[in-house]
Amino acid sequence: VQLQASGGGLVQAWGSLRLSCAASGRTFSNSVMGWFRQAPGKECEFVAAISWSGGTTYYADSVKGRFTISRDTAKNTVYLQMNSLKPEDTAVYCCAADRESGRTYIASSYTRKATYGYWGQGTLVTVSS
Repeated sequence: VQLQASGGGLVQAWGSLRLSCAASGRTFSNSVMGWFRQAPGKECEFVAAISWSGGTTYYADSVKGRFTISRDTAKNTVYLQMNSLKPEDTAVYCCAADRESGRTYIASSYTRKATYGYWGQGTLVTVSS
């Protein structure tokens, strides 16, 4: 099983990027998927998550209104559209997937790393001021 994140790069403040996370080895079309990020010298933090059905999304307060998570089940891929980027969004972004299918959690569980059993390598996003 592999999760491959891509789409990172260097962007100026207020710019946009779209990250992709392509899964292989098994289908995650019915699994919770999430994005986390780790800035230099900081802990890994939750960014966004999408329920197994795609009907519910969750965001960290710091990205609400600017980032959008979505999924394409046919492509076994989850996306993170990032708009109005700020220098403090600079981090390595990685995607994660629940090992289980069809699971529904209380809202707080979507933000916890322990919910996700599969993790991909990150993609670096650098936002210049």
